[in-house]
Amino acid sequence: MHDQGIMNKDRTLQLAAGALVLLTLIWGYNWVVMKQVMQYADPFDFSAIRSVLGALVLFAVLLLRRQSLRLVAPGPTLLLGLLQTAAFTALIQWALVGGGAGKTAVLVYVMPFWLLALAWVFLGERVRGLQWVAVGVALVGLVLILEPWTVRSDLFSTLLALVAGLTWAASAVVAKRLRARVALDLLPLTAWQMLMGAIALSVIAWWLPSAPPQPTTYFFAALAFNAVFATGLAWVLWLFILDRLPAGIAGLSSLAVPAVGVLSGWLELGERPSGAEAFGMACIALALALISAQALRARRAGSNARLIARR
Repeated sequence: MHDQGIMNKDRTLQLAAGALVLLTLIWGYNWVVMKQVMQYADPFDFSAIRSVLGALVLFAVLLLRRQSLRLVAPGPTLLLGLLQTAAFTALIQWALVGGGAGKTAVLVYVMPFWLLALAWVFLGERVRGLQWVAVGVALVGLVLILEPWTVRSDLFSTLLALVAGLTWAASAVVAKRLRARVALDLLPLTAWQMLMGAIALSVIAWWLPSAPPQPTTYFFAALAFNAVFATGLAWVLWLFILDRLPAGIAGLSSLAVPAVGVLSGWLELGERPSGAEAFGMACIALALALISAQALRARRAGSNARLIARR
């Protein structure tokens, strides 16, 4: 029985690790998909359509899982939708109009460092230990990517990507404060906030003049990939991973996703970073690894303290 239990645990860990790899590939490659589809659709139109379809897929997943569809805390959920879906989705899609897929992915995934600052101000979480080192390394990486000593044509896209990361961090603070006050499940919260954000995006897309999307095969394939794989399947995989792996290990996907985005952009779109950009991206990857290591160490210390208290 003991050996059988160990085998089942090992099999579960293998499945979770496989799910993490698949999730990383989906979210990483989607940066290329979102970049390529700009040939056929306005960024705000595509953002609105993909968000509407994504929300519908999430509600379908809720029905299949027989989870409650009840809306909890509508006010904070609306704010979360405006930040996490409306602002974040529109900004990254807008950034991809003039920015490379890989570079945009790296800049957006600077989010953990924005989150450190916002959590310090709004949640009282102090920056400690390796986090300071990570912040310093990330700043060096940003300077190298921005290359302020040269005149760059993609400066506006770069700024949009950084602001997208900031809105993502702000939505994380809102979600953390909400979940601290109200008991709710992650998937229904995600579905409702995405629906609310999708409605806001639809209003913006309707208000801004643009040519209608071109009904090409790639356009519809990109919509299907974003709705079914990057939204529906990805969130199911994420919940499966969180249930079976330590949160610190699961968080390593935040390091791997932009790496897949850079590699995909290089191989499929020919987006070869300059020497300074490549070194800057490596610095940000190192900084994200340091942040993940610090989070994992803090969780282990907390678990050990709880075990000692129980004894």
